[in-house]
Order: sequence, then structure tokens, then C-alpha cells
Amino acid sequence: MSLLERLNDDIKQAMKNKEKDKLSVIRMLKAAVQNEAIKLGKDELTDDEELTVLSREVKQRKDSLQEFEKAGRNDLVEKVQNELTYVGVYMPEQLSEGELLEIVKKTIQEVHAASKADFGKVMGAVMPKVKGRIDGSIVKNVVQQQLS
Repeated sequence: MSLLERLNDDIKQAMKNKEKDKLSVIRMLKAAVQNEAIKLGKDELTDDEELTVLSREVKQRKDSLQEFEKAGRNDLVEKVQNELTYVGVYMPEQLSEGELLEIVKKTIQEVHAASKADFGKVMGAVMPKVKGRIDGSIVKNVVQQQLS
């Protein structure tokens, strides 16, 4: 089942259950997926492209969450946290720090990285392996620790 089909099914279910907030978020996700398909000139997105769209949506909400917390807008903080919960349902299972560390160490050996100068090479090899399963800033920190 493609992401779009799953979103359509969840829209119907949210409408039946009269879950307005969830319905709104799912519709936003569906629109984002459809817009990306139009932008790329395709009828359907690949799994990787769908994951890119979902990751972008999560990142936007996390950024908004930080800004609202700084501004003391607790009403909006709660709303964005709920949205993140709904979006998170469609994301793949997240990696633990231990799993990430293992992937980073293996990748460092694969690309023969020896110093901080190889940071870009390691990041370029690690990110496709962990795409959508962990935040890029966490990956960056782990790679920096391993290369120092």
C-alpha cells in the first residue's frame, strides 16, 4: 500500500471518528505528497521520495515547535506536538543512538576516513543509510565524535 493510499484510508477513518485535528494533519500530508509528485512530474512517488516529504514535514514542525517554545506560545506548542504525533505514525521506525553509532563506525571503515577532514565523505555515505530514521543533527554530532 502506497503512502497516498494509506493517507486516503486514514482520512476516511478520521472523518468517521470526527477527529478534526488528525484529519487536518493527514490532509496536509496528502497535499505535500501530491505537490511533490506534481513538482517531479510523476503520478506516484517512490518510497524514498515519500520519505523525503515526510522528513521535511517533521523538520518543519520541529522548527516551529522550537520557535513557539521560545516565544512562550504554549497553545501553539501543544498543537504542533499533536501534529508531530500524527506525522510520526507514517515515519519508519527510528534508530537508537547505539544503532546509529554502529552504522557510523562501519561507514567510517568503508570510506577509510581518518580525520575531521573526511567529515563530508562520511556524512555523504551515512545519510542515505539512515534517511528518515533519525534527525540529521544527531548524525552530525555522532560523526564528529567518531572522527575526533
